[in-house]
Amino acid sequence: METVDLPRRLAAECLGTAFLLAGVVGSGIMGETLAGGNVAIALLGNTVATGAILVVLILVFGPVSGAHFNPAVTLSFFLRRAIAPRDALMYLGAQVVGGMLGVIAAHVMFDAPLLAASVNARTGLPQWTGEFVATFGLVATILGCLRTRPEAVPFAVGLYITAGYWFTSSTSFANPAVTVARAFTDSFSGIRPMDAPGFIVAQLIGATAATMVFAWLLAPGRADD
Repeated sequence: METVDLPRRLAAECLGTAFLLAGVVGSGIMGETLAGGNVAIALLGNTVATGAILVVLILVFGPVSGAHFNPAVTLSFFLRRAIAPRDALMYLGAQVVGGMLGVIAAHVMFDAPLLAASVNARTGLPQWTGEFVATFGLVATILGCLRTRPEAVPFAVGLYITAGYWFTSSTSFANPAVTVARAFTDSFSGIRPMDAPGFIVAQLIGATAATMVFAWLLAPGRADD
């Protein structure tokens, strides 16, 4: 990854995040359309598509940009001094732009308005806690696998998010760029714009906490005398 220049890394982050959001939003619309009012079936379709596309996108774009697709992940790498401040900010911009492009692409595919503010209420302590747990676990999954099994990261992340859709109260957004983009889809996967800041704060706290915990947990230690 070190040999790839910044413009190509930013393009990879933008394109990868766009495909991620197209997968999240598009599968949400498809699932809701085909589920006949059964919310569990719609969520299952949304879950499988999201977990699967994450594996593919990380495999494809990981060698180019590291496949963050997520400001919370970029924050963790910044805190670990694995990415320069300027590059981290530019990754953030590419991820947000890519997320919005992905929503637009999904809406075009399903004949919906290009952008529409969501009316799905997602707020309150239980959902904020869900986002903290989801993001803590996502960053923990990445850092833990990078230490001993880096080749497993794509599969571990896809599986974690698949599980997170079902064991967290918030359905595991775990990504500020995804949260911003999903505020502009009035569909199954949307979140009201007024609720997005609470999710984002919980995500950033979760990412920071996981980075600190795993810096200690995975630090080289010495045996007790």
